[in-house]
Amino acid sequence: MTTPGRPAPSSLAAQRLRAQLLSGAPARTVPGVTGHLLAVQAQDQRGARLAVRARTSGLLATDVDDALTADRSMVISWLNRGTLHLVLAEDYWWLHQLTTPQLATGNARRLAQEGVPPADADRGAGVIERSLAADGPLTRAELRERVAAAGVRTEGQAMVHLLALATLRGLTVRGPMRGGEQAFVLVRDWLGPPPPPMDREQALGLLARRYLAGHAPAGDRDLAKWAGLPLGDARRGLAAIAGGLADRDDGLASLAARAGRAGPEEQPEVPDLRLLGAFDPLLLGWASRELFLAPGGPVITSNGLFRPFVLVRGRGAALWTVTGGTVVTEALGPLTAPEQAALAAETADVERFLGGAGGTRRAQEAQGTGEKPRP
Repeated sequence: MTTPGRPAPSSLAAQRLRAQLLSGAPARTVPGVTGHLLAVQAQDQRGARLAVRARTSGLLATDVDDALTADRSMVISWLNRGTLHLVLAEDYWWLHQLTTPQLATGNARRLAQEGVPPADADRGAGVIERSLAADGPLTRAELRERVAAAGVRTEGQAMVHLLALATLRGLTVRGPMRGGEQAFVLVRDWLGPPPPPMDREQALGLLARRYLAGHAPAGDRDLAKWAGLPLGDARRGLAAIAGGLADRDDGLASLAARAGRAGPEEQPEVPDLRLLGAFDPLLLGWASRELFLAPGGPVITSNGLFRPFVLVRGRGAALWTVTGGTVVTEALGPLTAPEQAALAAETADVERFLGGAGGTRRAQEAQGTGEKPRP
């Protein structure tokens, strides 16, 4: 049933919602979400955790901390588009190799703008590496003290770009949680020795296949924008897996194996209502996000910021926040009975997810210990 005045979602929107795990069967684990989507934008820690919540059932935000801290199954690093992303540890290697080389020029330019010349940038990266080798894991504030003591500028955004430099050079990632903050670690200490480098053509094909698993139907421009790669690279990746793509009339690509799970007459279900967090992957996965934004609806994206929003029948219909542990939503207008029930359930689940006290014992033991990573 559709609320009067609210258009029914398109078939394309319904298929993408299913690919995003926002309809159909949810993932069972935190790595299950991340592995399916390949990379989850994560400069907003709560937003990344809420992306996991919306695509699973019964987990807690502290389960994400477990995966980062105790299991080491995931890390956060500057990857696609030069933005922090949550990825599986096993995917870090080839994604870093594929998506970061082109970021070096922009990083050097930003450091220069922040008053950090190349020699100082090299010195700062060296301090970060030696500090983590001696005392890691360390937080940003702890690394800032050490870099500043070496006479390298850290004011303004300089420290952020120094940390990014060390990451782009393959030295560091964001790994374990220490209290409410994520600490930096050396890649070699936290993840061990790297696997053999992947051939670029093989990596582009793998990128295309993994991207489509969580975003199909999608086109070459969608893949290029999401990965931060040239359009030619996106086309080469899709060409490499052409034999595994479904036949479509709209020029978009889907994996044949996934498309074959449902008959052509079957329309994927669309969730009545979902609460999605800041920077949710649903608004970052394609060249255009208009498919999921209600005409005349709330301003969800502005100046590079993506706010938490209420998805009603596949369209962003209102904004929401958490105040004092309680979900507060903007006025939503008329809702059907199923949508009202879904709102109540989603509100309760977000509060449960974020407020789960303590998490698991392993995360508690791992947080704040300051122990050196195991080899």
